[in-house]
Amino acid sequence: MSAVLTHRSRPAVRLRDAQLAYGDRVLWSGIDMDVAHGQFVTVLGPNGSGKTSLLRALLGVTPLSRGAVEVNGRPVRRGDKRVGYIPQHRGYDTDVPLRARDLVRLGIDGHRWGLPMPNRRARSKVDELLAQVGATAYADVALGQLSGGEQQRLRVAQALANDPSVLLCDEPLLSLDLNHQRTVVELIDERRRAHGTAVLFVTHEINPVLAMTDLVLYVIDGGFRLGTVEEILTTETLSELYRAPVEVIRRGDRIIVVGAADSAGTHHPHEAAAESGSRR
Repeated sequence: MSAVLTHRSRPAVRLRDAQLAYGDRVLWSGIDMDVAHGQFVTVLGPNGSGKTSLLRALLGVTPLSRGAVEVNGRPVRRGDKRVGYIPQHRGYDTDVPLRARDLVRLGIDGHRWGLPMPNRRARSKVDELLAQVGATAYADVALGQLSGGEQQRLRVAQALANDPSVLLCDEPLLSLDLNHQRTVVELIDERRRAHGTAVLFVTHEINPVLAMTDLVLYVIDGGFRLGTVEEILTTETLSELYRAPVEVIRRGDRIIVVGAADSAGTHHPHEAAAESGSRR
């Protein structure tokens, strides 16, 4: 396992016989999973397979159809400060009046009614969070004037505002260039190593997080597989999941997963690469 885990008696996240269905359509069923403090779980699967819905269940927004989900030994609830959330990157309009520090401040008191009251401790906390993600230089710049990578740094800071024990990441690298992807991943990885934060990271591209992935949860067509990269990203496992030929090619420090067209004529390819010896 790549992270130095803290000595805590209960897993950060526990799912037991977890199922989520919308009417007759079952997204996934029978998931039994313990996520330890400091563990990095990468969640993969095609569009519509229920990856984001899994995060919504952990946020207490979408109730399970069956089974149980806990965070630190207690049932999840909506607005749980123990759970941080980083959404997909979406740009802000240039005329949005919010500044960088205002977005981060929402992570501290955005759940309260009305405008936030002036508070020296809250301002100090915002400054601390901005510094952690390297955003101090543009703390007072309007969000619409910032690049996608700069905005996503702020979303990381916002998600960490209440010192969560679990960090849920819903494709936070979407639309970012490789340099900004690397920056965001490093911020998340640094957080989980320093604080033992459990990370569930939804993505379509495993390449940026392959080096720190401890477990892969692959969901598709109501089924799933849970295991290490070596156990899940194989020709046999993915071909079984997709019910179609899928080839996994390993060439030195690269893993290339090529999905054949399924009966609906769609493709679900993945390409993954990591520096040799970089998985810790």
